[in-house]
Amino acid sequence: MKLTLIQPTDVPGPLRDRFGAYHLMIERMLAGGGFVFETINLDKGQRLPDPATLDATLIMGSSAGVYDNHLEWMEPLRGYIRRAYAARTPMVGICFGHQIMADALGGDVRKSEKGWGLGRHVYDVKARPAPIGGNLPEFAIACSHQDQVIEPPSDAETFLSSDFTPHAGLMYRNGAAMSLQPHPEFEDDYTLALAELRRGKAPDAVIETALTSVSRASDSREVAGYLGAFLRRGR
Repeated sequence: MKLTLIQPTDVPGPLRDRFGAYHLMIERMLAGGGFVFETINLDKGQRLPDPATLDATLIMGSSAGVYDNHLEWMEPLRGYIRRAYAARTPMVGICFGHQIMADALGGDVRKSEKGWGLGRHVYDVKARPAPIGGNLPEFAIACSHQDQVIEPPSDAETFLSSDFTPHAGLMYRNGAAMSLQPHPEFEDDYTLALAELRRGKAPDAVIETALTSVSRASDSREVAGYLGAFLRRGR
C-alpha cells in the first residue's frame, strides 16, 4: 500500500544532520506495516497530487502556522485536505497536520496563550473510536508546539485531551480522517534535542520540565500501531 507523506517543512537546520528528515521519522514509525512511501516536499515546490487517486496520506509537522498565508503552498494544502476528505481517502495529520486539517475543515486554530508545549505530555483518552484499540486510559507522547486547535470542526470528535491541549486528538465523521497534536514519530533523543533548541524562546522552567518528562515511558509505539491500522483500512 502506498502512503503519500506531505512534508510542509523539514527538521530545523541545527538538528538536521544528526536526526535526518521528518519523513524518515514517519517511515521508521510505520516500518513493517506494509507501506511503500512517497514524500511530497512542499517547501521545495513539489506539487500536491490529486488525493482522490491515493491509497492514503499523512500530513506531517511543520515550523509554519496555519495563519502563515504568505506561504505559497498553504492554500493548495487546504484544498488538498478538503478533496481528500470528500473522497474519503484515509488521512492522518500530526502536529501541524492536525492543525491544518482542523483549519481546512472549519475549525479554529491559533497560537495558544498557554505558550510552548514541549517534552512528553500525557493525554486522556476521552473517547475510544474504533481505530483506537487497547484499554489504556491515557497516552504519553512527545510534543512540540505553540499553536493549538481551539475549536474543532463540527465534523470532528475529540478523543485525546489534556489540560494543556484540550483537543489533542480528533476523529472525523467521514470515518477516513484522524489527527493528533503530539508526535508519536519522535524518539526521545530528538524530543530532548528539540526542547534544548527552544532555550531562549520558551521559559527555562518549561524546558527543564520537558527534559525530565521523558523519564516516563512512551506510548508512541502503541499509538503508531493504531495509526498504521487506520491508514491500511482503505476507503
